[in-house]
Amino acid sequence: MTVASTDSRTDRPVPVWLKAIVQSRAVWPVLALVLILIVAGSVSPNFFEIRIVEGRLFGNLIDILYRAVPTALVALGMAVVIGTRGIDLSVGSIIAIVGAVIVWRIKMGDPHITILFSALAAGILCGMWNGFLVSALRIQPIIATLILMVAGRGIGMLINQLYGGTDPSFESALLQWMSTGSIWLIPTRLILAAGIFLALWLLIRRTALGLFIESVGGNAAASNLAGVKAGLIIFVAYVLSGLLSAWAGVIMTADTHTSDPVSVALYIELDAILAVVIGGGSLAGGRIYLGMTVIGALVVQALTTATLISGLPPEYNLIIKALVVLSVLFLQSANARKAIGSLVSRRAS
Repeated sequence: MTVASTDSRTDRPVPVWLKAIVQSRAVWPVLALVLILIVAGSVSPNFFEIRIVEGRLFGNLIDILYRAVPTALVALGMAVVIGTRGIDLSVGSIIAIVGAVIVWRIKMGDPHITILFSALAAGILCGMWNGFLVSALRIQPIIATLILMVAGRGIGMLINQLYGGTDPSFESALLQWMSTGSIWLIPTRLILAAGIFLALWLLIRRTALGLFIESVGGNAAASNLAGVKAGLIIFVAYVLSGLLSAWAGVIMTADTHTSDPVSVALYIELDAILAVVIGGGSLAGGRIYLGMTVIGALVVQALTTATLISGLPPEYNLIIKALVVLSVLFLQSANARKAIGSLVSRRAS
């Protein structure tokens, strides 16, 4: 039996499921991703082919997942910060600092576990700095994180100059495994990213932290009156962003086997913000969409891959990305969804 609503003009039934799909915020990012993949598949006949090479899966779809991991990790941290009505522009610089710290500790001969913890600690310290500026000194988030965004790459260059020597490249079995290794045919970084996502999801959705973050983002003053320590919650959000950026820095440094603070992770903060917004997040704060943020990161990476496969010059990537993002944001608009829903109702009648 079909549950239906009634169109006010014609009194003809319109399926409720159709209206729900049209008006859902989650449908349009997924639809955009599917359309991008279909277009890429029409350009490249072997686009959807997946094969096994040297004990791991290879193919364009795997490549999109593989290359989207750093952006997705940074975007997840950005989603948490945006949930507090903040922003973190320093994520690219945090990645640069993490890469320099990794080279420094490898040159010092530290064991693998110490290198990894040192890199993550560097990201946490950067997040603590941002959180202190925003929560304790009440500096606007865009200004507070802009400080580290500007200074961070210089800090990375200074670490390289002092401890990296003339050649900031390195060899590390652990980082090599994280970059090119696999577990049961699946690239290691995908399993690592899935584990990080699960841990973050449990932290946000299975503890009170997620509720507190959304409460503070919705109304910090009311949250304080309700007993929620808004300053502490904001501080924790920036620490989480720094930690997730550090994980992205570990993975990106593992790919290049060197530290290049000048050019690593350029504009990744913009891609992360795009991923959050495509996934349904609002810069006004108050909501965190972890799963849809990952979809947003996949949309961003799929656009890049599809542009390269199509043979278009790289500069077209930014233009196409802007058009797709504009389309998704338009379809996510409440007024736009309402108008489309009315159009569907009239067509169905």
